[in-house]
Amino acid sequence: VQLVESGGGMVRPGGSLRLSCAASGFPFSSYDMTCERRAPGKGPGWVSLISRDGSRTQYANSVKDRFTISRDNANNTLTLQMNRLKAEDAALYRCARGGGIGINYRGQGTQVTVSS
Repeated sequence: VQLVESGGGMVRPGGSLRLSCAASGFPFSSYDMTCERRAPGKGPGWVSLISRDGSRTQYANSVKDRFTISRDNANNTLTLQMNRLKAEDAALYRCARGGGIGINYRGQGTQVTVSS
């Protein structure tokens, strides 16, 4: 199993970033997928979930209406589009296989910095 995140970087408040997660080593379309984040000095936080076929999505209240999760099962890729970024969105973002207590594998993450 491999989950490799990319797309992080530094952006100014109000800016956008598009994170990608390339999955391999397992049947990607058979799993719900989750995005999590960990800010410095804080515990992991749940950001978003997408169902196996992409028909159902859920978002943390803090990112609702700003972030959009999607997936391409043909290319085993998960995407998190992040718009109107705020300073409090700065964190290490990771994708994870599964949802809730069913999460059983996480990637190494990609760092997002939001600063003026």
